[in-house]
Amino acid sequence: MEYDSQSGCKLLYNTERKSLKLPEYGRNVQKMVEYLRTIEDRDKRNEQARAVVKVMEIINPQVHLQENYEQKLWDHLFIIADFNLDVDAPYPMPSPGKFAVPPAQIPVKKKPIKAVHYGRNIESIIDLIAETEDGEVKTAMIRSLAGYMRQQYLIWNKDSVSDDTIFHDIEQLSGGRIHVPEDMHLTRISSDATFSRPGAGQPGRNHYQRYNNQRKNQRNK
Repeated sequence: MEYDSQSGCKLLYNTERKSLKLPEYGRNVQKMVEYLRTIEDRDKRNEQARAVVKVMEIINPQVHLQENYEQKLWDHLFIIADFNLDVDAPYPMPSPGKFAVPPAQIPVKKKPIKAVHYGRNIESIIDLIAETEDGEVKTAMIRSLAGYMRQQYLIWNKDSVSDDTIFHDIEQLSGGRIHVPEDMHLTRISSDATFSRPGAGQPGRNHYQRYNNQRKNQRNK
């Protein structure tokens, strides 16, 4: 909020303000740096610049984890000042071009998901099971995987799904490396069971609503 001599106090939104050079220091530090450039007395300007650097050190204490952190702070001061600040700093002003180079991109290899409703992790689990030797352990892993896949299937498809559909999807996603035992059957799902999409619903609120309703019923008895 700023004061306007004509209309009094005026609300200012961030979209109407100058963009922050280094958001981690906040807008007040940027205003301090802008004020430094208005100080005509050089000695006073140097003194105030050192004070601003101290404030920046307090606001950004994790800078101590870096080597030559004092120089980093002075570099940040010049960046906030848009490299337009005439002070006697203990370190030379860095070149603007030094910070204009974009960071190198890290190549990430991503293959398309074969079945979006199951998710990417399912494929990793299938690869793990496919490499496991046949036996009771592998059978138990397949049964657990099938149960989880059925749950994921019902999150996005509210209709019921048969065991054969899940088993077929396992064998297809594994590229034939996994063969589901013919005698395998999944446990039946209760008709009252519901599965919500990630982030959907507010179970915490529903819990408190049930609790409050129970208390009201007890008081009314």
